[in-house]
Amino acid sequence: MTALLEVDALSVFYGKFRALFDVSLTIAEGEIVSIIGANGAGKSSLLKAIVGQVPRVEGEIRLSGRSMADQTTAARVAAGVALVPEGRRLFPSLTVEENLDIGWQTGRRGEIRRDDVYGYFPVLRERRNQRASQLSGGQQQMVALGRALLANPRLLLCDEISLGLAPVVIDGLYRMLPQIRDRGTAILIVEQDISRSLAVADRFYCLLEGKVNLSGRPGEFSREEVERSYFGG
Repeated sequence: MTALLEVDALSVFYGKFRALFDVSLTIAEGEIVSIIGANGAGKSSLLKAIVGQVPRVEGEIRLSGRSMADQTTAARVAAGVALVPEGRRLFPSLTVEENLDIGWQTGRRGEIRRDDVYGYFPVLRERRNQRASQLSGGQQQMVALGRALLANPRLLLCDEISLGLAPVVIDGLYRMLPQIRDRGTAILIVEQDISRSLAVADRFYCLLEGKVNLSGRPGEFSREEVERSYFGG
């Protein structure tokens, strides 16, 4: 498959603190890739580096062979990268529809429209005129995911989308990911939940203390092997 995203020897720095150490990975077009690891492993720093939201990086990040080193976050979104951030980060005083429209206004033009998002999440159509602050946590996460989809991304980055949600809500969100992938969007998922993450992924990378210490296809490793890499045993 053709590589969509290439991360080559990436290091991320916050002042003197180094969060990632020479991380390399690839994501092909139409692929779901999972990044697993415990708290502090560097997962969110990786996503922030891809969208241009860290103060200092070393190494290369390429989208379809083109370096993103000098691109702003806005330029990366316009090129087809969208992030569903940890904590959702909606505008609480805006309605569901207004929050969704932000994705459409800031992203690239494509085939995904508001009706497609309502098709994925019918409850949002019912609540489209409600403020985001009036929604449940699960509904807010649907809005955050829908907003990212309306940017018509080639690459969708999902940062801990299950955090703080009920299992039944998480199941629904994860059922949507293969459908999104099947429309041609590659997906990079950051998760602490090993089982959910690997169940939906074509390939995975495990981070430990800012370094990749295991990667491959989920079926290639036993649960024990994955857990040893996850916890550093």
